[in-house]
Amino acid sequence: MQFDTKIAVVIRTDLEAWQKLNVAAFLSGGIAASFPECIGENYADGSGTKYLSLIGQPILIYGADRAALSRALERALARNVVPALYTEDMFRTTHDAANREVVRAVARADLNLVGLAIRAERKVVDKIVDGLKFHS
Repeated sequence: MQFDTKIAVVIRTDLEAWQKLNVAAFLSGGIAASFPECIGENYADGSGTKYLSLIGQPILIYGADRAALSRALERALARNVVPALYTEDMFRTTHDAANREVVRAVARADLNLVGLAIRAERKVVDKIVDGLKFHS
């Protein structure tokens, strides 16, 4: 199936494995919360056990260094795409309000990005992540 939109998550490659997974989970949640139309139907197995719904389209995961993450952020904003973001400072907080505070305390050019997620038209996402490789 071909989707009109694409979801991309970009994660800094020098993070610990647990940090990468944490960032991917938080950023995917941001996409789901902001685009409820991308959520599929609930699941059920052959025994009738019910399960929660998931995002109903693939999520492409890219790796990047700090400079490439900043470039992707600027490309997204230049194209009027509002990304979800995660900064290194957010690893030291314990709740959502504190996360927002540590982001608010830093100018955009100085954000220590560790990840971002975007959902937009396919061609727009391709231009934002141009030059990035899939995370390995």
